[in-house]
Amino acid sequence: MKQTTPLRSSSLRRSVLSVPAINLRALEKSRSLDCDAVIFDLEDSVAPENKGQARENLRAFFAGPPLAGKERIIRINSLSSAFGAADLDLVKALLPDAVLLPKVDGPQDVTDIGDLLADADAPEELRIWAMIETPRGVLNVGAIAEAGCIPGARLDCVVVGLNDLRKETGVLPQPGRSFLVPWLMQVILAVKANGLDALDSVFNDFRDGEGFDVECGQGRAMGFAGKMLIHPAQIAAANRHFGPSAEEIAEAQAIISAFADPAARGLNVINANGRMIERLHLVQAEALVHKARLISARKHA
Repeated sequence: MKQTTPLRSSSLRRSVLSVPAINLRALEKSRSLDCDAVIFDLEDSVAPENKGQARENLRAFFAGPPLAGKERIIRINSLSSAFGAADLDLVKALLPDAVLLPKVDGPQDVTDIGDLLADADAPEELRIWAMIETPRGVLNVGAIAEAGCIPGARLDCVVVGLNDLRKETGVLPQPGRSFLVPWLMQVILAVKANGLDALDSVFNDFRDGEGFDVECGQGRAMGFAGKMLIHPAQIAAANRHFGPSAEEIAEAQAIISAFADPAARGLNVINANGRMIERLHLVQAEALVHKARLISARKHA
């Protein structure tokens, strides 16, 4: 199976705020927030009797001023539900940056949506995000990530949903997430093997800043690109944890400068201030500096 490089893999996704599409005030507030992306939720946060109104809210919102410097993602209901088809029609009409699929269990869920978007002549820039929030989804995440990268599949990002996963497995919501770490790392391995992004799950108590800081630090250490958020109060901390620090940027720039020295031409390993640096570190340094530039550009947009 041939792997292709996702079109939007270099996007900033440190802070990805979920906003209920039924909440007009929250929708309008999202325009001024410093998050990297907004998920407009039509699924869990919208009661069945309000699904139609939530779709109309999004139609009106998308007709207004664009979200400057932010990815726009619409989270739809499952296509097997009574609401999924209308949600997908809305996505085709509004053309956000991505559609987020809930409870993805296997690769067919991603390829089916990709086929429907292709049949509707949706632009290639309209990507697919997948929620991994069921035991079957975790077990199949490698196949999901691989199938999502074949030509036309559009998969760009995987989002972990631990609330549903805890519910279905009985794992308790304990600090440190020790019993969930193996599953989280399984997701990371799958997405990294296929050149995708992975976003860490929500932290449910937005008033617990200390606990949120700890979990963000853990997610960054695991390799997640960012975190799905439930409240604007979490944005600044997510941006700080999942963005490069000044020290990391300085170190990356030093590595780039060291390999730019003519004496390093043709070398795969160099000695920089007593430290052995490989070209793989150069690739990592260049990616980090690129991310820092994207953050700077967003601040000055």
